[in-house]
Amino acid sequence: MPPNINQTGTWLSFGLAFVGGYGDAASFVLAKTFTGHVTGNLVLAAIAAAAHDWRATLRPLSASITFLIGILLSMLIVRPLKAWSLWPLLPTIMGLEVILIVLASLALAAAMAHGIEIFAIFVSLALGLQNGAFRRAGGISVHTTYLTGMITSLISAQGEKYVSGVLPVSSRAPDPKIELLCGIWIAFVAGAGAGAALVLHFGAVGMLGAALLLIPLALREVRS
Repeated sequence: MPPNINQTGTWLSFGLAFVGGYGDAASFVLAKTFTGHVTGNLVLAAIAAAAHDWRATLRPLSASITFLIGILLSMLIVRPLKAWSLWPLLPTIMGLEVILIVLASLALAAAMAHGIEIFAIFVSLALGLQNGAFRRAGGISVHTTYLTGMITSLISAQGEKYVSGVLPVSSRAPDPKIELLCGIWIAFVAGAGAGAALVLHFGAVGMLGAALLLIPLALREVRS
């Protein structure tokens, strides 16, 4: 990774993107619901409504609403934590994520009443908190729970650069910001593959893999 991008923020963005992909894929396998973004859930809700399956409509809608609430909560948490400078924001958010993911896994593994709905809501809240708390790395806006916006920005930026014709293609140095976005994209996809594989093999317990990764990420952030 180029030296002008902070290494701590870079690796944290990769780790959180891995968790985001992990949680989204694992939730879709276990609950047939996306927990890291809104668009896919609106499509699922529309399909379920067209099929008159109202219970299946409520699950993605509640996950979407909870995800947005998580983003809002992360912003509301910022002010009191800034007033108490010794209490860092990101480790706090990651700690809350760990708790929510563990509770979600236990609710589903224990076959609780409405366990699938509880699982989807808790994981959506966790990923919403993450998306709201970590929004910049390497001087650019990033998302670690979904890729659409970043991929659009990546393609647009590259297209504008080469269409402008200011410099010949052969003389253009690699853009460190583009490399960062590509790294986040790769980490997200790798996390999705790992999350899907583990929950297919271990069931709801496999979701705990995301929590196990968040713990060292939070501890590293506290020490930095």
